[in-house]
Amino acid sequence: MSDLPENDQHMPLVSHLTELRTRLLRCVAAIFIIFAGLFAFTQQIYTFVSTPLRQYLPAGATMIATDVSSPFLTPLKLTMMVSLFLAIPVILHQIWGFIAPGLYKHEKRIAVPLLVSSILLFYTGMAFAYFLVFPLIFKFFAAATPAGVEMMTDITSYLDFVMTLFFAFGVAFEIPVAVVLLVWIGVVNVAYLKKIRPYVVIGCFVVGMILTPPDIFSQTLLAVPMWLLFEIGVLFGSLISKRGEHPDEKPADDHNDQPPATQA
Repeated sequence: MSDLPENDQHMPLVSHLTELRTRLLRCVAAIFIIFAGLFAFTQQIYTFVSTPLRQYLPAGATMIATDVSSPFLTPLKLTMMVSLFLAIPVILHQIWGFIAPGLYKHEKRIAVPLLVSSILLFYTGMAFAYFLVFPLIFKFFAAATPAGVEMMTDITSYLDFVMTLFFAFGVAFEIPVAVVLLVWIGVVNVAYLKKIRPYVVIGCFVVGMILTPPDIFSQTLLAVPMWLLFEIGVLFGSLISKRGEHPDEKPADDHNDQPPATQA
């Protein structure tokens, strides 16, 4: 009975759709509430996000706005994206609340740590990009500027660039969660993951080459963490595999320990 879902009851489709609508509205409300609280600080938020580039601009150079509405709309767009990122815990909590009633107890025991880990890893990836990757690549770009060319970056282009990297690093840091999920649901096993390790390393550098600017520093700064995170996922996947073997082995041991049945 412990393996049955806690709420093992059938719900009509209309009830599921109603609950889904309610949870989607909560997600949207959370985003707009956070956005309302940050609206007064749109300029400060953009200043903070643009700091890694501005500190490497040549003396007297500034960022520029090539569109009339960019000084207002670009910080507003950034604030909306920041609100979405900050609302991720609420969004994932609503997703969890929607699917949790259909999960078994042993599935919930592993799903909750994976949920929390996915949130922390996503934020860690964004922080890694801002504090380590951005300073290195912007320093490289500033040093590589040809003579006679003044580096003056458009604020909209900069926003698109950094948001792409934020998302790329946030998703890349989810690799341990993805690996554990694949092992948990039985798509792959740990032995196969270890076997394809050389191909994974090559794939990490290919992904780093595609998602980052064309310089060796940013490519390596994305590829190496991806590989290390893959190894962490393999480690936790092996622990889950070993733990999953115990329930199957225990009944067999108990059966072998029982005395043979006596014949009448």
